[in-house]
Amino acid sequence: MADPARNTLPLPDYDHLPIGGLESRVRSLTAGEVEELLAYERSHADRLPVTEVLAARLEQLEAGAEPTSGDPHALRPEQDERRTGSPVSPVTSPEPFSPPPHGTPDQRGKPKGDRR
Repeated sequence: MADPARNTLPLPDYDHLPIGGLESRVRSLTAGEVEELLAYERSHADRLPVTEVLAARLEQLEAGAEPTSGDPHALRPEQDERRTGSPVSPVTSPEPFSPPPHGTPDQRGKPKGDRR
């Protein structure tokens, strides 16, 4: 069952953010929002690298840093809908240009004496 607190977090889909995405996206949050994420993290997964990132950002904000302009709802690179990877498939693969030297079940190799 879904955790109701998860739906009210300042970063959508927070639980699935990679640490690199979290580091950049947390910069757009206020101190109160970072505190909310930190409390959520400590009461749920309590992942040390994540709590360190959130605590460091909270310290920066308390020391006078300002939230940067950024959209916490923006698509992350891992959500990009563009296709990635190789477009190669059986449909786009070329036909073999010659059988292997030993022949195939459908085309037997010829003995060397019969070649001309």
